[in-house]
Amino acid sequence: MKIDRRSFLGLGLGAAAGIAVSPVGVKLTDDSSIWTQNWPWTPVPEDGEITYENSVCSLCPGSCGISVRKIKGRPVKIEGDENCPITGGGACLHGIAGLQYLYDPARVKTPLRKNGKRFEPISWEEAISTVAGKLGEIRENGSDTLGLITGGAQGSMTGMFRRFLDAFGSSNAFAMPSLDANLELTAQTLHGAGKTLGFDLENSDFVLSFGAGLLEGWGSPVACYKANSSRKERHGKLYQIEPRLSNTAANADKWIPCKPGTEADLALGICAVLLSKNLFAPGVYPGGLNRFTANVTKQYSPENVEAITGVKAADIEKLAVEFANAKNAVAIPGRGRGDQGQSLREFAAVQTLNALTGRLNKKGGVFIFDKESYLSFPEAAMDEIAEAGAGKDKQAASLDELVTKINASDAPLLNALFVYNANPCYALRDPKRVKDAFKKVPFVVSFSSYLDETAMEADVILPASTFLERMEDVPSGGGLAKQVVGLARPMVNPVFDTKNPGDALIALAQAMGGTIAESFEWETYEEALEAIAESVWETLSEEGYAVVAEGNPEGIPTTNFAYMADMPDAVQAQGDGKLILMPIDNMRLTGASSPFAVKTVSDKVIAGKDVVVEINPATAKGLKDGGDAVITTPVGKAKVKVFLNEGMMPGVIGMAKGLGHTYDNPYVAGKGVNVNDLIAPVIEPGSGLDAAFGITASISKA
Repeated sequence: MKIDRRSFLGLGLGAAAGIAVSPVGVKLTDDSSIWTQNWPWTPVPEDGEITYENSVCSLCPGSCGISVRKIKGRPVKIEGDENCPITGGGACLHGIAGLQYLYDPARVKTPLRKNGKRFEPISWEEAISTVAGKLGEIRENGSDTLGLITGGAQGSMTGMFRRFLDAFGSSNAFAMPSLDANLELTAQTLHGAGKTLGFDLENSDFVLSFGAGLLEGWGSPVACYKANSSRKERHGKLYQIEPRLSNTAANADKWIPCKPGTEADLALGICAVLLSKNLFAPGVYPGGLNRFTANVTKQYSPENVEAITGVKAADIEKLAVEFANAKNAVAIPGRGRGDQGQSLREFAAVQTLNALTGRLNKKGGVFIFDKESYLSFPEAAMDEIAEAGAGKDKQAASLDELVTKINASDAPLLNALFVYNANPCYALRDPKRVKDAFKKVPFVVSFSSYLDETAMEADVILPASTFLERMEDVPSGGGLAKQVVGLARPMVNPVFDTKNPGDALIALAQAMGGTIAESFEWETYEEALEAIAESVWETLSEEGYAVVAEGNPEGIPTTNFAYMADMPDAVQAQGDGKLILMPIDNMRLTGASSPFAVKTVSDKVIAGKDVVVEINPATAKGLKDGGDAVITTPVGKAKVKVFLNEGMMPGVIGMAKGLGHTYDNPYVAGKGVNVNDLIAPVIEPGSGLDAAFGITASISKA
């Protein structure tokens, strides 16, 4: 049979079409993928003995126990540790993706020194010598000009850094905003120094949440998930107060929409109802109760609170009675993760509600713990310079206040700055002002694992091994009803030329000599940890955990109403715009973002590379769902995509936190906008907290 050109082309196209619509192509591709695994030149992971080792994740305050699956000693998978007294086998998406952090493209692979605008690699010996030499010069002219920023205030690693400052002669240690710090400040204000708060969510039959994102990363996330999961079985109730129908609100028995930043007013309104109806419980109230009663009932009547919060007066009265009559109820403070944009007024108002209804140290209520410390450092050696520096006041009450003071000063307030486990040049409000402050500090040393926004501002980077590469104690935090310390163990040798920050600090102290070296006479950090955690070391090293405190403490603690009786002023959003831009916590973007976590974010949060904002259709005049818009605040403006959401209160715009990174990581950076770029801090008088819950804004079609 003769085949002409037209027939040949027809046969070819028909065959192509047939393959395209049949499963043959897919099958061939699949088979090809399997065959290639057997080609000897194709690299595949080596087979070997399968083992499991337990450790603790330190990526967030959750302190989840993890079980690392290894093949021939190589970690291949992370799961929850069933023996963990906090999570009982659970782990969040960040923990199970922990292996990705080992090979993150933004990791700092060796010590770096800035040369002009670029970093150059140097040896550890040169790096330690450079930093020690520079600090020696600075110390001669004023030891109190060395500052420290840490990610948290607990644990031996933070203790080691603070000890270095003591021996150096400076009191300028600051920590990033955290839920733990807010709870400690609240406990100190109402119940006395050396206290902190823990919430017994697992045994509560009525949780009244003032915006706490129990499913968005508040406290210890996995512990919160477990408590929420068991709520139905316990016939418990959850009422969620916040402006947005979040995952927590959607899972709650009742969502109570409330204007942003008015949570404290609602709590005080409930207190006023309790006091006016004589529904409060007897307690130990050494001062201020009568004055508080007079002021709160006068200023926070249900009608007044309705005007402030948008919650109807009748609903406030009903809510107060329901909460007072519940058997094991608890009120919890802290919008979202409870770390940023919070005020002492709000935390104290919610805790006052717990005190008035007799929930202190009761099952299902709130526990007032002594701030237990399982660590015992020997007294630091102090020379004359250290004694003189230690006697001086801190430069500021908080990190945000320090940034403000540095920018306002013509002369450097700090001549050197250590940064450990913190990224303030991204995570604080208005990061540009933070970067400006860093530029006014002549010598910045970063102890970071990653070349993030803050490490980019450093003069020297002493790269830290990740939590899978080093040993470290990991104390529990985040308002848990028990205090537990876990032990993170190295699951793998450092992938790059990095060190445990504790070892780097010991090397630095010994290079400086004198009393600073005397204060760090340990050979290694592991030796130091065993010595300073001696009281729990046997249990900690053998079992991986040590329970420091659990169960409801005995007795009824005192509650001092003096602070609340003064009726502290509410913090107002900056600007005069008609709308409020409010940051939204998203569990997938909480803390250190992994490629896995960012990749799984909904297209209602980020579409392509554009951040998506949530806005009620009644507010979005002229804007279309999925359309482009420009949002403007007193601090900046950004192009955004619009998501019309009935679950957002009218007058409010929501934007997710955790996007808009700018460092060199193609999987995390260059996606969306950092909402902090659009919000300025508002410092609460007295507490020094940045209480900016949002900022006024306008939005228009792009």
